[in-house]
Amino acid sequence: MTVAWTPHRFTGGLLALDTANTVVLRGDPQRMFDRFADPAEIGRFAEAASGYRAAELGGRELVASSPAAIAPVVLSIREATDRLFRGAVSNGALATADLPEFLRACADGLAGGATEIGITERPFGDPATPIAFEAALAVSALSLLRDDTVARLRICPNCTWLFVDRSRNSSRLWCDMAVCGNRQKASRHYRRRKATNEVRNA
Repeated sequence: MTVAWTPHRFTGGLLALDTANTVVLRGDPQRMFDRFADPAEIGRFAEAASGYRAAELGGRELVASSPAAIAPVVLSIREATDRLFRGAVSNGALATADLPEFLRACADGLAGGATEIGITERPFGDPATPIAFEAALAVSALSLLRDDTVARLRICPNCTWLFVDRSRNSSRLWCDMAVCGNRQKASRHYRRRKATNEVRNA
């Protein structure tokens, strides 16, 4: 089934988090599903991310010319990123035991690339040329290790997606207020009405 890569799918705030969030409802084996189950979606995701993550990428276009070939590396970075930073949010610190796997996965994403990164104010390199999706994913994932970013990572209480809270007072609750925030409000409203009706009918 083709995925609609809408703005809501890119509410993580960074490419690496948006990618981690392509597994929906982690922790719920009955309802969990992977939007990258079809490797072709990696290419479609990369195309959409070129637009939605243009600011982070410095305008550099993402390319995934052979999604099936890069899928193992992409999935490895995705899972290592989710494990390390979901644990950091839950425990308040990075688990050193998860760092080697994360760093190896990112190294695999950068290996064999014929590109340059780390230009001043352009961490993803020259915007005039495309960058391989797996390489950009590795750069984005490594950027999460900064202290200021780790401190602002959150887990959405509705969908369990990871996101960066960039609000002024670090008080953002939802990955997307228009979607998850409204769903939670509607759910609370329903429960209150149900409780009120049960009391009246008792």
